[in-house]
Amino acid sequence: MEWNVYLSGEIHTDWREKIIAGCNKYNLDINFSSAVTNHEASDAAGDVLGKEDNNFWRDHKSAKVNAIRTKTLLESCDFAVVRFGDKYKQWNAAFDAGYCAALGTPYITLHDADIIHPLKEVDGSAMAWASTPEQVVEVLKYTLSQQ
Repeated sequence: MEWNVYLSGEIHTDWREKIIAGCNKYNLDINFSSAVTNHEASDAAGDVLGKEDNNFWRDHKSAKVNAIRTKTLLESCDFAVVRFGDKYKQWNAAFDAGYCAALGTPYITLHDADIIHPLKEVDGSAMAWASTPEQVVEVLKYTLSQQ
């Protein structure tokens, strides 16, 4: 069985690479996708539509251009991993989790224990909460290898 897995959220650590490497180690048949993880490129996504002097409108246009990718990939994924880091607030990740919940797409959250309380609603709709990329790999391994 081949799955499409969307990796959402925090872009400042190597959690995506750890999950991909772990799944490759077990030869899991997974196609991974994610939002644009280059912060500057993501912020500038709407610049092709014209220069903005007001940061609100620049961010607004870039968010919509980025949403083309995010919406399409979330709607076509079989499973999502939503990562919340400790450095920044990942409002986009919370939005992605809510979108998965609305679509009925299974997702698990990946975050440290110290932010359980602020994520209680997001975790409440998740199929699982993992605290390490290795736990995510084990969930994917179990799910894809059971017959």
